[in-house]
Amino acid sequence: MNTGDFNGKKLGFISQELGREINTMGSKANHTEIQKLVVEMKDALEKIKEQVLNVL
Repeated sequence: MNTGDFNGKKLGFISQELGREINTMGSKANHTEIQKLVVEMKDALEKIKEQVLNVL
């Protein structure tokens, strides 16, 4: 991130990986409270992705 090159693409990749991990948690969770948190995380991740698009 400190180099200044391709920062947006790195952030895009990281947000994509976070999305995969969130989806994995959601599919393995058998508890409604965890599933509610997964939905909240997905919402927050969408906001992050919008900001990442501003960097690209």
